[in-house]
Amino acid sequence: MNSSPHVRPVLPAKTAFAGFLLPPELIVVAVRWYLRYNLSYRDVEELLVERGVEVDHVTVFRWVQRFTPLLADAARFCRHAPGDRWFVDETYVKVSGVWRYVYRAVDQHGQVIDMLVSARRDAAAARRFFRRALSILKVTPTEVVTDAAAVYPAVLDELVPQAWHHVERYAINPIEADHSQIKHRLRPMRGL
Repeated sequence: MNSSPHVRPVLPAKTAFAGFLLPPELIVVAVRWYLRYNLSYRDVEELLVERGVEVDHVTVFRWVQRFTPLLADAARFCRHAPGDRWFVDETYVKVSGVWRYVYRAVDQHGQVIDMLVSARRDAAAARRFFRRALSILKVTPTEVVTDAAAVYPAVLDELVPQAWHHVERYAINPIEADHSQIKHRLRPMRGL
């Protein structure tokens, strides 16, 4: 099949922002405002209107969905290497109107190691969480700090036997403080 000399082949976009009417800098600022500050999509829409840019909150939502992974990848170079001291805990949040457990781990630098949403708070969920975190990072912790939940000792002995399992009052404070950041962020979003 011969192609016409007037028809140009469709080439892949040179940038992730190709096809958008607004400048990439404006889109990145809007997405960053949403991700960094305790704002809703409508709040970001209002801030943009104050600056003379009329954008619907649904557009801001679409930008956030599309560009958050790209911004996270770009920021990865600025992060510390994952630490070997993990603080692990679970919290309870509403996802689509249903209460779920969110297993989370942060390292000694406060960086999120991994998170897992589960319907149950049991050994199977904890095992799934640790397997996933260990496979993603390829870093084995030397110390794991948890609360006194009964499931952790058996799961840690099975998956990370060389790590010291530390259970002490107030030792879990770094992850507890990080939970409050998640809950603070979920309030304007009205849940996940």
